[in-house]
Amino acid sequence: MGPHAHRFEARSLVAQIPLRAAAEEGWTGGLCFGLDRAALISVRSRDHGTGGPLLEWAEQQLLSAGLSIDLEEVWLCCLPRLSGYSFKPVSFWVCCGPGDQPRAIIAEVNNTFGGRHVYVLDTRFGYRNGQTLRCEKTFYVSPFCEVRGEYRFRFFHSSSTHSPFLARIDYFLDGAHVLSTSISGRTEPLTQKGALLLWLKQPLSSLSVILNIHWQALLLWRKGLRLVAPPSQA
Repeated sequence: MGPHAHRFEARSLVAQIPLRAAAEEGWTGGLCFGLDRAALISVRSRDHGTGGPLLEWAEQQLLSAGLSIDLEEVWLCCLPRLSGYSFKPVSFWVCCGPGDQPRAIIAEVNNTFGGRHVYVLDTRFGYRNGQTLRCEKTFYVSPFCEVRGEYRFRFFHSSSTHSPFLARIDYFLDGAHVLSTSISGRTEPLTQKGALLLWLKQPLSSLSVILNIHWQALLLWRKGLRLVAPPSQA
C-alpha cells in the first residue's frame, strides 16, 4: 500500500490434504499426485515442521501453544512440489473439531533466507468464515518490512467439494495498512488424471513462485524501497 503502491497477481496450485483421513487410510496417492512419494505433484513431510509426521507435528504445535483440542481433522493447505521443486511462502493448517469447525489455524511461514516460523491462531470458541484473527509480527519475511507490527488473518474454509478456498493476510505497522496478500481459488478433487493435466499446463509453477518473489523485490527496489536488515544484523 505504501510508501510506493505495488500490485501483482500470479496463478498457482494449492493442495488441500485431510491429514487424519490420509493417515488412517494409508493414502499416499500415485505417480501424478502423492503424499511423501515421488510424483509430478507431491506434498512432502520434509518440507514442513521438523520433517517428521505431519499430523503429529500439528498436534504438538497446538499443545505448545497451550491449546487442548479434540481434533477430528487437520487440513494442510500448501503449495505442493511440482516436478520435485517447491517454495512455500506460507502453509495453513486448519485444525477442525466436531462438525468440521475450525478450532485453531496454524500459519507456517517460510522466508527466502531459509528461516521458518509458526503462528498459532486460537479459534477454540468458534470461527466464522471471514472473521479477523490478529497476531503480532515476530518473524523476518520481506527485506523491505520491519519485524514489528500486526498481522490480521481472514479465512474461508469448507471441506465441501467445489467450494472456494480463501485466505487473506493484512499487515499493519503503527496503525497504517502496509501490505495485503491473499489466496483465492476454486476447490476441486485432485484425481491422478486431473493432476497430470494440471502439471502439463504449468510444470514449472513452483519454480515460478521463487522467481516471481525476486522479480517483484527488484521492482520494489527500483520504486525506491530500501532494505531493512534482519534483527540479528541490525
